[in-house]
Amino acid sequence: MLICPATAVPQTFYFKFCAWLASQGYDVLVFDYRGIGQSLEGDLRDCEVSLQQWGELDQVAALDWLLEKTGHPQALMIGHSAGGQMMGLLPNHRKIARVVSVAGSTGYFGGMPAPKRLIATLVMKAYLPISVHLFRYARTKSIGLGEDLPRRVALQWRDWCNRPGYVLNGIGNTIDQDYHAEFRAPITLVHALDDWIATPANVTDLLRLYPNAQSEVIRLDPKAFGYKTIGHIDMFRSSRHKVWPIIQQALQAA
Repeated sequence: MLICPATAVPQTFYFKFCAWLASQGYDVLVFDYRGIGQSLEGDLRDCEVSLQQWGELDQVAALDWLLEKTGHPQALMIGHSAGGQMMGLLPNHRKIARVVSVAGSTGYFGGMPAPKRLIATLVMKAYLPISVHLFRYARTKSIGLGEDLPRRVALQWRDWCNRPGYVLNGIGNTIDQDYHAEFRAPITLVHALDDWIATPANVTDLLRLYPNAQSEVIRLDPKAFGYKTIGHIDMFRSSRHKVWPIIQQALQAA
C-alpha cells in the first residue's frame, strides 16, 4: 500500500491511518515529497523542486522501493488530493493495481463555490507569487495551508489550478512524458460533500484525464457518520476514523 500525500502535508499526518491499515494486514509506505518534511535538504529558499517532480520522480521512486521490499509485482495506491492526481506522470504506472483518490480533483478555481473561489484566486494569484518574490519560497504555513512550499512547487500549483485539466496544463510545456491515456488501473474517488476544493465539477474534471481507466465516485455526507465536517483534509484524522472502512472497501472492490 503506497500512500501519496497532499500538497504541503507531511507524512506524519498520515501515521495513524497507516497504523490502522497495517493492522488490517497491509504493508504500508508513506513518504515526504522532496522539499517537504524529512525530505527537505538544506534551506528551503535554495530548493529547486517542482510539483511535477513529485509525480515524475518521488511517487515513481516510492512505488519501486515498496515493491522491491515486499516482492509484489503491483501495489495499491491511496492518493490524497495532489497525491491522487498525478498518476499520468508515472512511467511505472503499470505497477499500480488500483487507486483510491481521496479528495482528488483538479482544484480548478472555476469549479469552486463562489465565495471560496475568490479566496482561492487571491491566495494562488496574489499571495503565493508575492510570498515567493519576498522570501524565495511560499509561506503557506502561516496562512494554514500545511508546510511551507518550494517556490517552483507553489507556482506550478497555481498554474495548474488556474485552468481546467490540472496537470494537463503542463503537458508539452514543462512536461514531456504523458501517460494519462495509457493509465488503466481502476480509480475510486472518495470525497466529502462539504469539500469546497474537490467539488463534483472538479472531480469530474480530474477523472476525464484518465479516459481508459474504470472509475467510480463515492461522495460522503459528514452527517451520515455523525460528523459536522469532513472537508478536504480531515478524512485521514483519527477523529474521522469512521470513514476509514469506506476507503478500505474501495481498495477491495472487484
